[in-house]
Amino acid sequence: MTMWYVYYLRCADNSLYAGITTSLERRVFEHNECNKKAAKYTRVRRPVTLAYAEPQPNRQQASRREYQLKQLSKHNKEQLVAGYSLQRLA
Repeated sequence: MTMWYVYYLRCADNSLYAGITTSLERRVFEHNECNKKAAKYTRVRRPVTLAYAEPQPNRQQASRREYQLKQLSKHNKEQLVAGYSLQRLA
C-alpha cells in the first residue's frame, strides 16, 4: 500500500504552496528542477524547500487534507509550518 503525503513548500518569495505526492524528495526535486513536472506557481518562485509534510493513507484523504490546508488563513498556515519545523528540530 502506497503512503501519500500532503505538503507545503516554502517558495523564494516566502509564499507557501500546498500539494500531494507519494515521494516528498522526488516532488521537491521536480518543483525545483523540472519545467514540465513543476507546478506553474512554483516554477517562477524557485528555489522551493519543504516546509511541512504529513502522511495520509490514500490519495483521497490526501486530496481532502490538501483542500483543508489551502483553506487556512496565511497566519494559520504559518503556525502549522512553525510547529512542524520545531518538531523536526527536536
